Amino acid sequence: MNTNDVYTLEDRGILYVHGEDVVEYLQNIVTNDINKVTDNMSCFASLLTPQGKYLFDFIIIKHKKGYFIDCEKTQIDQLYKQLQIYKLRSKIEILNLSNEFVVVAINKEKFMSLENSKEKNGFTLKYREDPIVLDPRNKELGGRLIINLEKLYLSTKRLELKIAESKNYYNFSFKLGIPPLRSDQLKNQLFGIECNFDELNGIDFKKGCYVGQENTARIKLKNKLNKRLLPIEVIEGKIKVGENIFADNNEIGKILIDDEYPFGLIKYRSEFFDIEKKFKCKNAIIKIKKPEWIIYDN
Repeated sequence: MNTNDVYTLEDRGILYVHGEDVVEYLQNIVTNDINKVTDNMSCFASLLTPQGKYLFDFIIIKHKKGYFIDCEKTQIDQLYKQLQIYKLRSKIEILNLSNEFVVVAINKEKFMSLENSKEKNGFTLKYREDPIVLDPRNKELGGRLIINLEKLYLSTKRLELKIAESKNYYNFSFKLGIPPLRSDQLKNQLFGIECNFDELNGIDFKKGCYVGQENTARIKLKNKLNKRLLPIEVIEGKIKVGENIFADNNEIGKILIDDEYPFGLIKYRSEFFDIEKKFKCKNAIIKIKKPEWIIYDN
């Protein structure tokens, strides 16, 4: 990503949650500690099923007396409905602001050039009252600005940024090993901890109860994490969601995201898995990538 490029992430949507009980409400359902989120710090978190399976992931940013929730737009309506289910008697309000606000990304070097910036995952600045966040998942992803559409042109001009193809950002995210799109294909297909949310700063194991906490903690504490979501390189042919991945005749994973930025759930501790090998699907030959930020023993 170039220093003065800005990427409009049209795939992202924005919810705004606020009200008297908003902190307690979010703390009881999301995987991260909402008390970490301040005017100067944002966090990555997820919402799981009671069994600990993946439902949604998002970035939480403090804004005025509530919180922006930056989520993939294809999931925004479903996330809104799920949050309403957990509302019960909580004194909160949930607004879908996806038609009013937009998420734009800048690279890390540009973020670090801003006054008072810090090279810390989730560090948050205000630019003309709008939050700019150094991505809490991985700081190499750069900053993301949550801004009203009406202010976008003027703010990017003042920051000396030029609009660039968002595909460049998605390619960079995929190269890092972080799914840029199609998170809806993961829903109910794997445990949240298998999405590498621990390494992406999305789970707080000290915060106490949240939806799906029991199984998540058990997998972590008993060292039962045997599968991981890993990026795939298609060498030849085509892949489809649900296809098994084989090392010779031994099944070592399954395709969960296909299309341009594919990922699979891989049995990375299997004796048949070797990151240097090529693997077979029904109509394709693939390689499995290991992101540098994941540390594990086979």
